Amino acid sequence: MSRQSTRDTFVPGARDTDFPIQNLPYGVFHAPGRPARLGVAIGDQVLDLFALDELGLLKDLPCGDRPWREGSLNALLAQGPALWSALRARLAALLDAENPELRDNSAWRQAVLLPQSQVALLMPAAIGDYTDFYASRHHATNVGIMFRGRDNALMPNWLHLPVGYHGRASSVVLSGTSVRRPMGQTEAPEGGFPLFGPSRLLDIELEAGFLLGPGNALGQPIPVREAGGQLFGMVLVNDWSARDVQKWEYQPLGPFLAKNFATTISPWVVPMEALEPFRCAGPEQEDPQPLPYLRQENPRLWDVELYVLLATARMPEPVRIVGSNLRHLYWGPEQMVAHHTVTGCNLRPGDLIATGTISGPEKSSFGSLLELTWRGTEPLQLPNGETRRFLEDGDTVIIRGQARGDGWRIGFGEARGTILPALG
Repeated sequence: MSRQSTRDTFVPGARDTDFPIQNLPYGVFHAPGRPARLGVAIGDQVLDLFALDELGLLKDLPCGDRPWREGSLNALLAQGPALWSALRARLAALLDAENPELRDNSAWRQAVLLPQSQVALLMPAAIGDYTDFYASRHHATNVGIMFRGRDNALMPNWLHLPVGYHGRASSVVLSGTSVRRPMGQTEAPEGGFPLFGPSRLLDIELEAGFLLGPGNALGQPIPVREAGGQLFGMVLVNDWSARDVQKWEYQPLGPFLAKNFATTISPWVVPMEALEPFRCAGPEQEDPQPLPYLRQENPRLWDVELYVLLATARMPEPVRIVGSNLRHLYWGPEQMVAHHTVTGCNLRPGDLIATGTISGPEKSSFGSLLELTWRGTEPLQLPNGETRRFLEDGDTVIIRGQARGDGWRIGFGEARGTILPALG
């Protein structure tokens, strides 16, 4: 499929939304009278995969387990790319404007298509493990300059491997979930006994995430050339960060409480196959060349525009404060998978990997308030006269993304969260 795809659906108006037939993202939804089940977004509708199967419309797919009847994506993730591709092709065929099979059967359409406004979206998968990387050179350089100076901005290992840490899967939450300001220890102003209280430097991180499957056996690394077969689809991620807690705790083992309190993801999982027309090279040639197990031919990344919007209690209409792009990454997700498993670590269906903050070369593309305000020394000016160094209680952060075709676009929904006051 190219960016000039002319394929369309019979679902009215879908081509003018974030969910045209070129997208078909997966999610899990609940509707009155229907338990949690898999759905696909098409325009302003949700296609119910369980209901499709009940009508026998998925019976010819090469899988006896029928994972589309589950209330989570995990069983489908376990099947691998052959079934993922076959299911996507079948759904696209059923929704095609030229196919009368579903288009001309009003009873079937009523059974399988529901307005998105009438359903509640749920977590798309049971996430067993979550790993967050640090894959944007611009972000790593900015942070390094702040804390170590320009001459030592990047740590010696950064250009040789995708740095990452194991996050907390239990606190990965769905868009719309409020985020409680965390409590924690912070450094005393004069270097004395540490303080304890609410984080004062609460921040955002603009990221992309990838749901994985089918995984690998313990002790068997995944070569970088095969790692794409583990990437099911992409979501938007906000890895909320308490910068003052992080500064005090991170040496020598990295983030812990500063990031374990919440990570927000968008509900729709855009298949990697839908993003294939937007494949692109990275922003720069890798230098030095990575070790053989990480070497990957271009194109390694995707041209996906990413945005952060901010609303405050006094300014309920959100304004855009960041515009970045997935193509600004230095390390790609296939390299992350290869590095993650080079020791023989086993990945499992439903695991989530995230990119780390995605910052571009310009200040307007910096993906965190830490960078946008340069550690709070350059406050962000909002249209209503307010300023922000870091997040305040009542602030709402919204992350959105789009990949643009010729006359159509692929969207992700949004990753949204509102800051609540600390407890205690």
